[in-house]
Amino acid sequence: MKTTKQRDYLFDNYKVFLIVLVVIGHFIEQSYEYNSFLYTLKWLIVSFHMPAFIFISGYFSKRELSFKTLFRKLVIPYIVYELIYYLLYIIIIHKSTRLYLMYPKFSLWYILALFIWRLLTPYVKKLPHYMMLSVAAGLLIGCSSIPDNFLSIPRVLVFFPFFLAGTLFDRDILTKLRNRKNQFLALTGIIAFTSFLILEPLHKNLSPKIFYGRYNYNYLGQGSLEGILCRMICYAIGFGMTFAIALLISEKKNQYSYIGTRTMAVYLFHGLIYSYLKGCTNILQNVNTLFESILLILFCILLTIALSSSQLTTFTNTVSNLHLRDFMAHLTDYNIILPEHVYRYSNRRLAH
Repeated sequence: MKTTKQRDYLFDNYKVFLIVLVVIGHFIEQSYEYNSFLYTLKWLIVSFHMPAFIFISGYFSKRELSFKTLFRKLVIPYIVYELIYYLLYIIIIHKSTRLYLMYPKFSLWYILALFIWRLLTPYVKKLPHYMMLSVAAGLLIGCSSIPDNFLSIPRVLVFFPFFLAGTLFDRDILTKLRNRKNQFLALTGIIAFTSFLILEPLHKNLSPKIFYGRYNYNYLGQGSLEGILCRMICYAIGFGMTFAIALLISEKKNQYSYIGTRTMAVYLFHGLIYSYLKGCTNILQNVNTLFESILLILFCILLTIALSSSQLTTFTNTVSNLHLRDFMAHLTDYNIILPEHVYRYSNRRLAH
């Protein structure tokens, strides 16, 4: 008799927690430097939310997919959402920009990075000591002067160890470690780190951008050795916080668990709202008091719930299942012009 695999609600609940932090992290960007509560919150969020998200993405990427499937599920959606952001910028926000497919807009770097990680991982895993090599690449890219947003290469390399670690992760190990003693230690560690961010003054000489993975050490005001040591600490914090929270997240199905299956819609569309508020209003620049900060956080939670609607998820699922031939036909119908090499590539694929 065939049995259906039971859903792992721990990861659904973890993704709900993380996507709320992603939304909050973006919406406090304009005001955290002048708000002590949001300043600490910003440090706490960026220290682990993307490493944890990428780790989970790696965990669910154990199965290899063909290049054609990856192109359909990730590259085509990336181009579609780049077009949407481009139209928002020029039509509504009136921001001077162009359709730079090599330079991802806002948070779309993550889709491009997922494509690269999933494409390269089977080959990287054939290398000896590939985890150490991936960490070394993430450390050394900070010494380069490569444009920080070109194909998101710096972030692709910096966060690659978290993706690889996710592909190696054994869920049974987490089950064995989820006991009261380890949960107490995890909670103690999180409280200690949060207390450090509140009380320790010297780290405030740095920028939370040390966790972004995007910027080189020179931009961050660091020498190469200082930057490498700092990034090593960031790696340790990212892995430590990711695992500590995994020990504490509920494994039960909750009323909000469904949002964990719809995080892509929230991730994509909250950026459109944030970009509009940032470009057309100054409301996000004037969050000064604790009361205003709490209101903004509540807004972010409600926005997450609203953007996890089935309609938006249906749209993102539809985009992820567009076939190349149909996609190129739609572009032609709407007279949308992409770089010539994209069309050359698509024609080659269609010929096969």
